[in-house]
Amino acid sequence: MSKSLQEQLHQAGLASQKQAVKARKAKNTKEKMQRKGAAVVDETAELVRQREAEKVARDKALNEQRDLAAQHKAIQAQIRQLIELNAIEERGEQEYRFTQNGVIKTLMLPTDIRKSLVAGVLAIVGQDDNLSIVPAKVAEKIVERDDSWLVHLSQRDASADDDDDEYADYIVPDDLMW
Repeated sequence: MSKSLQEQLHQAGLASQKQAVKARKAKNTKEKMQRKGAAVVDETAELVRQREAEKVARDKALNEQRDLAAQHKAIQAQIRQLIELNAIEERGEQEYRFTQNGVIKTLMLPTDIRKSLVAGVLAIVGQDDNLSIVPAKVAEKIVERDDSWLVHLSQRDASADDDDDEYADYIVPDDLMW
């Protein structure tokens, strides 16, 4: 003699008679709706689907964050490699002053490198106190990846090359230092 699950739960004290009747009515109502062809809403299945959709959305957002972090890390590595391969390490006896984040900094450089910096042929790149001198073309490639690395790049002013220069007739000595 096997007893039904409802009877077993009732005898164990886990379910009341009222709960058993309610479950039986819900089951019968569901069966009738299915026979009539009406759409039956299974709340549990709907909750499961909703939770799955939320989990997929969370996982997707997490993966996007990881991808962005990995991409940022790769870009920073590319910039460091560009600087290592193209850095000019010479230091000299002439001062070159520039501003970085509102602070005036000074580098001691040879004359030819100082002139190249002034002319915009070379640029100063880096972060914090790790500064390097690289060609302007390399600095432009670095700026394409992350513009926070550019510290100083002199731009030639087009108006300085005009023929209307009122001091064009005056000769400036080569050894004049500002």
